[in-house]
Amino acid sequence: MHSRAPCLTLPDPDATSRFGAVVADVLQSGDVLLLEGQIGAGKTHFARALIQHRLAAQGLHEDVPSPTFTLVQTYEADCEIWHADLYRLSHPDELYELGLEAAFESAICLIEWPDRLGSNTPENALKLSFELTHDGHARRVCLSGNTDLAARIMEHWNG
Repeated sequence: MHSRAPCLTLPDPDATSRFGAVVADVLQSGDVLLLEGQIGAGKTHFARALIQHRLAAQGLHEDVPSPTFTLVQTYEADCEIWHADLYRLSHPDELYELGLEAAFESAICLIEWPDRLGSNTPENALKLSFELTHDGHARRVCLSGNTDLAARIMEHWNG
């Protein structure tokens, strides 16, 4: 089932980190998050918080760099986590070289600049659209797509 899900206002970076931790606790292998928004909207901050929380739950601590230049960073927690930044991709066919299609089935995937996926966008993905608020400090995040996953996230966020 795919329809519009709610929006949240995250007033500061700490709130974005808390949201990342909540989402980390909900995700399962095969979940795909499409992280949209302009540069500086909080996508990488959110992804870093999510990955670090999931690793910490396994007693692991790793630096989580932005995958801007490597395109993909992978992490081993209780399941594999793929963090991809597709900004530099010029054509969706380049996805095959990265191995993302297989990861969509078996890993947690966090995809920045998901518009580069084209027709390869997984149908069950949850889109998180990040935007700066007018004052430039807070972030607004709207969830759409996989309403079941969005509902689980919102239940834990509000719970």
